[in-house]
Amino acid sequence: MKRIVKIAGFGLPLMLAAAGGFSRPAAGQVPVVVPIVVDTAVPIVVSAVKPRPKLTGLDKFEGFVMHANNAQITVRAKGNDMAIRTFPLSQAASEKMQKIIDKGGYQYGDKVTVYYEPATSRAFKFKGKPSKPI
Repeated sequence: MKRIVKIAGFGLPLMLAAAGGFSRPAAGQVPVVVPIVVDTAVPIVVSAVKPRPKLTGLDKFEGFVMHANNAQITVRAKGNDMAIRTFPLSQAASEKMQKIIDKGGYQYGDKVTVYYEPATSRAFKFKGKPSKPI
């Protein structure tokens, strides 16, 4: 037993010294130089879908007439019965409405499309066939 302790006491430090002397340094301690790529690939140009611009700058509201006179038109939305909007008419639309009123006018439930300016909610144009007067 004493012999094993003597060999281990002398051999263990010798083995540790030999392992430290013949080993390589850790790879993480050496800075790695990454070459900078100068030539880049040409980007592929894909044509994006562009939205069509509105020609008039007006929004559209489709629905059914609740009331119409030469100053304003009140319309119930096509898909939502709770959405009711009243649009004041512009001068040109008012003149067109007066001609329609002279022939009998719009009746409750007539289908119309109102083109209006979103900022002021003023109707500049409207389309729809008035029904026959009662």
